[in-house]
Amino acid sequence: MSKNAFKTGILFSAFGKYSNFAINLLINSILSRILTPEDYGIITIVQIFLVFFDMLADMGFGPAVIQNRTLDDDDIGSIFKFSILVSILLGIFFALLGQPVNIFYDKDVFVPIFIILGFEIFFYGLMVVPRALLLKKKDFKSVNLLEVVSNIIYGIVAVALALLGFTYYSIILGRVVKIFCMFSFYFTHNKINYRAKLRKEPIIKIWAFARNQFLFNFINYFSRNLDNILIGRYIGSTALAFYGKSYQTSIYPNSLLAGILSPVIQPIMSDYQDRKHIIKDVYLRVVRLLGNLGIPLSIFCFFAAPDIIMFLFGDQWTESIPVFRILAISIWLQMIASSTGAFYQSANRTDLLLFSGIQSTILNVAAIIYGIYLGTIESVAIMVVISFTLNFVVNNYLLLIKTFESKYREVLEALAKPAVLGLIQLAIFAFLPTITDNPFINLVVKGTLFVIGLVVGLLVTKQLKEIVRLVKD
Repeated sequence: MSKNAFKTGILFSAFGKYSNFAINLLINSILSRILTPEDYGIITIVQIFLVFFDMLADMGFGPAVIQNRTLDDDDIGSIFKFSILVSILLGIFFALLGQPVNIFYDKDVFVPIFIILGFEIFFYGLMVVPRALLLKKKDFKSVNLLEVVSNIIYGIVAVALALLGFTYYSIILGRVVKIFCMFSFYFTHNKINYRAKLRKEPIIKIWAFARNQFLFNFINYFSRNLDNILIGRYIGSTALAFYGKSYQTSIYPNSLLAGILSPVIQPIMSDYQDRKHIIKDVYLRVVRLLGNLGIPLSIFCFFAAPDIIMFLFGDQWTESIPVFRILAISIWLQMIASSTGAFYQSANRTDLLLFSGIQSTILNVAAIIYGIYLGTIESVAIMVVISFTLNFVVNNYLLLIKTFESKYREVLEALAKPAVLGLIQLAIFAFLPTITDNPFINLVVKGTLFVIGLVVGLLVTKQLKEIVRLVKD
C-alpha cells in the first residue's frame, strides 16, 4: 500500500470532515435557535425523500467508476451522458411528488418545496461521475476543499434567509445553491469526453459492481430511514424533529472520526483487491482505532446528553435529550459499521455487501415497526440500538469469515482494549455529581475528565505508543 497516498488522503479527508463538522455545527446551532421544531419536522420529512433520490441518481456508478480499471475516456463520456438522462428524469419525478407527500403526511406545504428541490436532484446526478473521477485520481484535496467552501456558502444563504423570515425555505434554498456550486466545480475540473456516444457497453462494464452497490444502498435506505418515515406519519412531525435532532447529534462523532477514513479506504485499497489479507489487516486496525475512540465517546455522550443538547440547540429542544441518551449507546457501533462498506467494495464483494444490507434491513424494519407500535420516540430509539447491535454481530461474521476467510475472534480481540477504555469512562461519569446549571461549564468540566480518562486508559492498556505508531505507519 502507498503509505504516502493513504496519509495524504486521510489528511485532506480529515481537513474536510473537521472543517465541515465545525461549519455545520455552527449553522445548525444558529438555525435551531431561529427556526421552530415544526420547521425542522418539515425539513426532516423532505430529507427522507432527498436521500432516496440522491441514491437513485448515484445508481452505484460512483464507486463502480472508482473500482474499474478498464474504463477509457469514451467509456467515461458515455456513462456521463447516461447520468444526464437519469438526472433529468429523476428531477422531474421528484418535482411531481409534492402532492402525494401532502396526502401521506396530511399537510399542505410540500408541493412548492419539491418543485424547488427537483433542481437539486438534477444537479446532484450530474456530479456523480465527475466526483468519482477526482476520487479515482486520489485528488482528495480538491474534493474536500470544495465541500468546505460549499458548506460555507450554504450556511451564509440559509442563515440570511432564516433571519429574513423564510422559515424552512431558508434551508431548502441554501441546499440548492450548495449543490449547484459543487456541480459547477466538478463539471469544470474534469476532462470528460462529451462527444462520446451513448453506448451500452460501458454501462455493462460496471453494472455488476454498480448493481450490487445500488441494491445495497436501496435496501439500506429503508433500513436507515423507516424510523423517520413512520414517526412523521404516526407520531407527528414535531416528534420527528426531536427524534431527528437526537439522531443527527448521535452521528456527529461518526462523521467527525470514522468519516475521515471511509472516503479514502476504497480508492486506496482497491489497488489490493487481490490481496485480501492486506485489506483484513487494515480493517482490524480501523476497528481498533475506532473502538478506542467510539466506546469511550458513547459513555461520555450518555452521561453528558442534557448538556450537549442544551448547549448546541437551546431550550426548545429538551425533548430530544432522552432519545439522544439512548442513541448514544450505539455511537461506537455506528462508527465501526460506517467503514465496513468500503472494505466489501475493496475486496470486490459487493454481493456480500448486498446481503448484509438485506439482513440489516429486515432487523431494522422489524425493530422500528415495533418501536412505532409502542408509540414513543424513546421506544423507537431503544429498538434501533438493539438492531444496530445485532447487525454489528452479523456484519463482522460476513467480513471476517466470508470475505477474509479468517476467524471471528480477531474482531473481538481488536475490541478488548477499547472496552477497558469504556469501563474507565464509566467509572468516572457514573458517580460524577451535578456540577452547575450552565451546560457550557458542564461540558468543559466533563470534556476535560473525558480526555484525562482516555489518556489514562491508553496508558493502562499500553496503546498510546501503538496509536502513535499506527498514525506514522
